[in-house]
Amino acid sequence: MRNFINNTPEIPIASHHKPDGTAWSLKEKLWLGLSRQDYKDQFLRNPVNWVLIAIFAIGVPLILQRYFAGLGSITHASDDYPWGLFLGFGLFGMVPLSASGFLLGTTVEIFGRKDFIPIERLALLNGLLGYFFAVVYLEVDLGMPWRLYYPMVVSLGPAAVLFLVAWHVATYLSVQIAEVSSAYFEWIGWLKGKRFIKSIAVGLTISGIILSTLHQGALGALFTYAPGKVHPLWFSANFQWVHFFCSAIFAGLSMVIVASTLCKNHLTWRCDERFLKNVDTLTLGLAKGCALAMITYLVIKLVGVAHDNDWAYLLTGWGQYFLLELGVAVVLPMFMFAYGVKNHKVSLVRWAALISVLGIVWNRLNTSMICFNWRIYQEIPHWKEVWVTITVFALYFIVYRFILYRLPILYQWQDNK
Repeated sequence: MRNFINNTPEIPIASHHKPDGTAWSLKEKLWLGLSRQDYKDQFLRNPVNWVLIAIFAIGVPLILQRYFAGLGSITHASDDYPWGLFLGFGLFGMVPLSASGFLLGTTVEIFGRKDFIPIERLALLNGLLGYFFAVVYLEVDLGMPWRLYYPMVVSLGPAAVLFLVAWHVATYLSVQIAEVSSAYFEWIGWLKGKRFIKSIAVGLTISGIILSTLHQGALGALFTYAPGKVHPLWFSANFQWVHFFCSAIFAGLSMVIVASTLCKNHLTWRCDERFLKNVDTLTLGLAKGCALAMITYLVIKLVGVAHDNDWAYLLTGWGQYFLLELGVAVVLPMFMFAYGVKNHKVSLVRWAALISVLGIVWNRLNTSMICFNWRIYQEIPHWKEVWVTITVFALYFIVYRFILYRLPILYQWQDNK
C-alpha cells in the first residue's frame, strides 16, 4: 500500500474531494482510491493475507461441520466440561479486552481529558468489535443464531445471571455502535448524524459505564453457579465479580496500547500526524492507569484468598501454578508499567501491555477451563476447536483492518467541521 501512496498523490483518502476538486464516490472510497487491479496487486503482495487464506481454507469447512454435524464433531464438550475455547477465549477473554471503549470514553467525555482524543476512537472501535465477536464466538458455541433473542424476550429468566449478561451485552453493543457511528457519518458526509451523536455523547458514555461495569462483574458471577468445580484459588464467591471487573480495567487499557502500537508500526500510511505525535505520550498515560489497576487487582486477589482461608492451597501444585499466573501476568507487567512510566520507557510499557493482554486471556482460560473440574481431569481442546477459534479471530482481524483502512479512526477527516 505504501508503494501506491508514494506514486498516487490522491491517496490515502482523507476528504470527500480529490485534489482536482471532484468528489470521491462511495465505491472509490471502499476501494481506497485504487483500481481493482491495483487493489488486487496490493492484496496479493501482503504475506498476512496468504496466512489468512490458509486459515480460512481449513477453518470455514470446520465451522460448517460444527453447524451440520453438531458441536461434538469438532470439540470434546461434555457435561463435565461444557465451556471450551469458544467461551473460555472468545467470551471470557474478549470481553475484558474490549473494556477499552467505556474506559477511554469516560476519560475523554466525563473527566475531560481531551488529550486522549487521538486514541479515543481506536479504543471505541476495539470495544465494539471485541464485544461483537464475543457474541460471534458465543453463537458458534451455542448454535441456532436465529434464536439469539429467545433468552432475552421469549424465555425470560430475570433472576439468572445469564439473563443479565445477555441484556447488558446487547444494550452495550448498541451503545458502542452509536459511539463509533460518528466516524462512519464523517466518512459518508452526513454531518447531521455526527452532530447528533456528539450531542448525546455524555449520555452514551454514562450508559456505557453502567452497563459495562455490571456485565464485567456478572461474567465473574457466572461461576457462582458451580462453586465446587472451579479451584478455590481461582474462585471466591464474595469477590469473583470484583476480580473480573478490576482485571478488565487493565486488560482494556493494555489492549489499546497493543492496538495503537500495531497501528503505529504497520498502518503508518493511515495515521495522521496528530496520532503519530501523541501516541507515545498517551501510551505512558494508559500505562499509569494499568499499573494502578493491577495493584488494586493484586490486593483484592490476595484478600479473596485470605477471606476464604485458602492459604493451604498455595503449598500444592495448583498453588504454585496460581502464584506463577500472578507473578507472570500481574506482578511482572505491573512493575514494567511502573518503571516504564517513571523513566519514560515507552518500549518497555508496550511489552508490558502485551504480557498483560496474554495474561488476562490466560487467567480466563484458567478459570473457565484449566482449573475447572480440578478434582477429576483436565480437558485438552480438540484441534478442530482450536482451529475454529483461530478462524473467528482471523475474521475479527480482517474486519478490524477493513475499518481502520477506511473510517477516520486513526486520522481526522478533513472536510467535516
